[in-house]
Amino acid sequence: MSAASAPPPVPTPAGIALRIAVLVALVVVATWCAHIVRDAIDFQIMPENEQQVHRAIMLGAVAYVGLLAIPFVPGAEIGLAMLVAFGAAIAPLVYVATVLALCLSYTMGRMVPMPALARFLASLRMRRAADLVRRAAPLSRQERLAMLLDGAPPRILALALRRRYVALALALNIPGNTLIGGGGGIALLAGLSGLFAPLPTVLAFAIGVLPVPLTIVLLGA
Repeated sequence: MSAASAPPPVPTPAGIALRIAVLVALVVVATWCAHIVRDAIDFQIMPENEQQVHRAIMLGAVAYVGLLAIPFVPGAEIGLAMLVAFGAAIAPLVYVATVLALCLSYTMGRMVPMPALARFLASLRMRRAADLVRRAAPLSRQERLAMLLDGAPPRILALALRRRYVALALALNIPGNTLIGGGGGIALLAGLSGLFAPLPTVLAFAIGVLPVPLTIVLLGA
């Protein structure tokens, strides 16, 4: 067997543990940053601190977009803190920043080459997932969907795949979705899957994140 066709080395348990530890450390650091930003914008608004308010809004918006795009990081806390601190006036900015963050995460998912994703999954010994990615890599969007539907359990999963844009919008509002990566993780998976076209996906994001800021505006909180 030639060197080019040799199978990739099997990762050791220590190597897998190190990879997982690095990922966890990155999430912990990003979460810590999210809490710092959230606390930084939690102050009372007064006429004499107008400049501080403007800086806090800019810092909060930029940090919100970046941190919310990272899977498993509670970046939504920053958005909620901004809504609590500044009320309905800031809701449109939070809404736009949320959609931008999800689009950023989705775009990053689309940019990951399928072979690289398969190798990463294999390095974590997720062999079935890696094999699925390898089989899906050369297929078109419709062919990937047909492949998943062929092996999907009846009813719920098949319905979610067929109505995947509706399911995507709903997933963004499911309580406890942090367990599956939060908004950033959900958007990243949508991009990685190759099943979601850009324009319908952006529309699903725009609709999915609308309820909270719209409620704040309507209530005038």
